[in-house]
Amino acid sequence: MLEAATPRIIAVVGTGVAGATAALTLRQEGFDGRILLVGEEPHAPYRRPPLSKDLVKRALAHERLRLQPPTAWQEQGIELRTGTKVTGIADGALQCSDGSRLPYDRLLLATGGRARVLSYATGYDRVHTLRGLGDVPALRADLQSGGPLLVIGAGLVGLEVAASARSAGLDVTVLEADAEPLRRALPAPLRRAVLGLHRAHGTRVHTGVTLTGFARRDGMLEATTGDGRSWHAHTVMVATGVRPDVELAARAGLDVGDGILVDALGATSDPRIFAAGDVALYPDPVLGRHVRVEQWNHAQQHAAAVARNMLGAGTPFTAVPWSWTDQYGVMLQIAGHCAEADSLTVQGDIGDFDFAALATANGHPVGAVAAGRPHDFRALRTVLEQGNNSPSQAAVRTPQATQAAG
Repeated sequence: MLEAATPRIIAVVGTGVAGATAALTLRQEGFDGRILLVGEEPHAPYRRPPLSKDLVKRALAHERLRLQPPTAWQEQGIELRTGTKVTGIADGALQCSDGSRLPYDRLLLATGGRARVLSYATGYDRVHTLRGLGDVPALRADLQSGGPLLVIGAGLVGLEVAASARSAGLDVTVLEADAEPLRRALPAPLRRAVLGLHRAHGTRVHTGVTLTGFARRDGMLEATTGDGRSWHAHTVMVATGVRPDVELAARAGLDVGDGILVDALGATSDPRIFAAGDVALYPDPVLGRHVRVEQWNHAQQHAAAVARNMLGAGTPFTAVPWSWTDQYGVMLQIAGHCAEADSLTVQGDIGDFDFAALATANGHPVGAVAAGRPHDFRALRTVLEQGNNSPSQAAVRTPQATQAAG
């Protein structure tokens, strides 16, 4: 039974998985007031991971990606407003681009992020980013032309698109400004293994590349560096990361940085406003500092926890983020914050992608990665969640190697 002080109107801005999960969780927890779910995208909430993982393999129709059947939102009493941009927050109400004003008692910002762009590559056709379903048709059409693909950025999204395109027979080149790919996601031995996987499949990967210019030459797109190197392609995919969409929060006077600053309950500097998912800069229990995580599973878990706290649960969020990536038929499962590690304990063979590995920093577990060993991965996640300082005994049966992670 909800108390009288429970809010009667809760608004959620953002129809990604965080916003959708929060709205559904509010109903599941017994909230019987009005729920507004407002998003700028024209589509009802959908699953984003297949956008990069299955881009070339299959058609990505919205019908196949929906989080819920079309009638589910109305049946659960959730007022879904797509194609609606929230332009301001003032006096307990949302100001919308269509002129409407939506009041709230409590508000959740799940505005996610926007793909970073390269200023020198804007204005060219056949240059793409991939953040939402609306980006897919033009990118997919250009890829199906069969011409060479140039991927700028060797993070998870960039490498997933590269693997998908290369598996379909396209000529693929990847350029990365860092010395190695996936520096934010994996320890060095695993980064090198993934790099080797791509090269073994014929994808050209160049690291330490700082692009300075872009041009069209003889019908092809040309990316150049200051030292005179250049690469040509029919299609370019820019995968240089995501910037958190904090503009609305900043205009409302909330504390923002690389995300919207929240406490362990998900509350912002305004006690009536909360934030969750990719945009939230939250206190991570593993690292002991505020972080922002761009992962599908994390967005779901965080949004569900914050929704319950909006109803008064008062439970700090302590889940360890985890994700997966599928490249050339190899599935890597990743948990925690592996990039923070200074050592790596491995069971199995990294080169064969049959292993489970625990990443530690100063002897404390901070991350885990596995390939082909889902049971071991689940055990490693438990170690991270429990903060076990003797990880090898609990999670990795007879580790075969311990090595520096850098």
